[in-house]
Order: sequence, then C-alpha cells, then structure tokens
Amino acid sequence: MSRLHEPPQKFAQGWLTELDGRTGIAQVMRQRYEALTNDLGGVSQLSYAQRSLVERSLWLEYWLSQQEQALASGAEFDVGKWVQAANSLQGILTKLGLQRVAREVPDLAEYLKARSEK
Repeated sequence: MSRLHEPPQKFAQGWLTELDGRTGIAQVMRQRYEALTNDLGGVSQLSYAQRSLVERSLWLEYWLSQQEQALASGAEFDVGKWVQAANSLQGILTKLGLQRVAREVPDLAEYLKARSEK
C-alpha cells in the first residue's frame, strides 16, 4: 500500500494517518494536529467526534492555503468555493472551541506514590 505524499484532493476520513511520514507536509500536518488537540486538553480527552472535526479542520486549512497559492500565482480561483470552505473551517473551529483547555495533571504526591508502586 502506497502512502500519500500530500493531503487528498477530496476529504477522506483517516487521511492524516495515510500521509508518508517522511514528507515535510506530513510532519507539518501532524504537528498541527498535536498543537490543536493539545489546545483542546490533549487527544486522550477528545471524543471521536472532536478528533474527526480536528482532522477535517486541518484538511480545510490545507485546502484553503492551496487555493490561496493558486490565486497568488494567477491560476484559476473559485472565490465561492473558497468562501464556503473558510466559513466551514470557522464553524468547525468554533464548535471545537477557540480557547485553550488545561490538561488535568495529578498532584506531585499522587504521582510519586504511583511511581514508587511500580
């Protein structure tokens, strides 16, 4: 099975895991996934729906940047599709929440006790 060298032209669930990790775009997208999920309290705290929305938001962000690069180079640009995608991204990010969420951290005594019991 061959790995993707860039995000697919059309969204497909699981696209992020299909990216070839040796490519720069895969590394950037995985860093963005980690940053966004960390802002939401950590991937382990997120529901399936939230993780799905994170993946969709990253794909839309990538698609929007591709369209903006096309516009900058004088290639064909569909402003209607761009606006629709930008509004969709805004809606997803709003649904996820734009504020950082603190991770729950055990107090030091609990951590040390758990560690000494191992």
